[in-house]
Amino acid sequence: MPLFFMRTLRNCVLALIGAATPAGAGTAQAQGQDAFELQRKRMVEEIAALTRETRVDTGRASLSERVMGAMAKVPRHEFVPALERRNAYANRPLPIGRGQTISQPFIVALMSDLMEVKPGDRVLEIGTGSGYQAALLAELAGTVYTIEIVEPLAREAAERLKRLGYRNVMTRTGDGYQGWPEHAPFDAIMVTAAPREVPQPLMDQLKPGGRLVVPVGGQAAGQSLLLIEKQPDGKISRRTILAVRFVPLTDKSGRQQ
Repeated sequence: MPLFFMRTLRNCVLALIGAATPAGAGTAQAQGQDAFELQRKRMVEEIAALTRETRVDTGRASLSERVMGAMAKVPRHEFVPALERRNAYANRPLPIGRGQTISQPFIVALMSDLMEVKPGDRVLEIGTGSGYQAALLAELAGTVYTIEIVEPLAREAAERLKRLGYRNVMTRTGDGYQGWPEHAPFDAIMVTAAPREVPQPLMDQLKPGGRLVVPVGGQAAGQSLLLIEKQPDGKISRRTILAVRFVPLTDKSGRQQ
């Protein structure tokens, strides 16, 4: 769950228009929903602009239509606290309580695109948070398995995802560093908090031909977003994508793993 995206993007507009005024009758409610849809559209347009700006670093001048379609569909305002709804579609991370954040939309889209998830894929996410990234992945994959170490966040995310109709997301409270071996191997794995090094259990649970996207590094020394690919013959390749800053991947004592 990124605290902020560290690249300087000179033409980036970090705040979008506020959320719609509270709805009253059915017509007003429809108008409110239209306002959220407009904000999602503007958010997607900004993601596309940022993707072009960072293409030298990421190797991506554009993101896939499937990822952009998911970004335009998933209601981010449902995954933020009520007091943050007016900022739900701003291109920045937002606090979700208990020292955690919901990721910056551009980073969510980029990480999702790097995974190259296909329909029917089995995907593992480490760090459920409010459930937003899991919902995005659910639009792209067959089944999403997501783990959150903070029990209240895990419980709330599970209830939220169920309420919103994401039946292909399996949630679990626990230490994500160890992965979810009962359901391995996975076609793709995403980590939304930063360990000091790439967790070996996750490498072991990645299917040959699969992709692992993970921010790595300490809080003081800086972090890098890595794309790790396991070749069909089992060989590993790594590529650094961007400098980022995420909350640490912690154990139950709160220490970075």
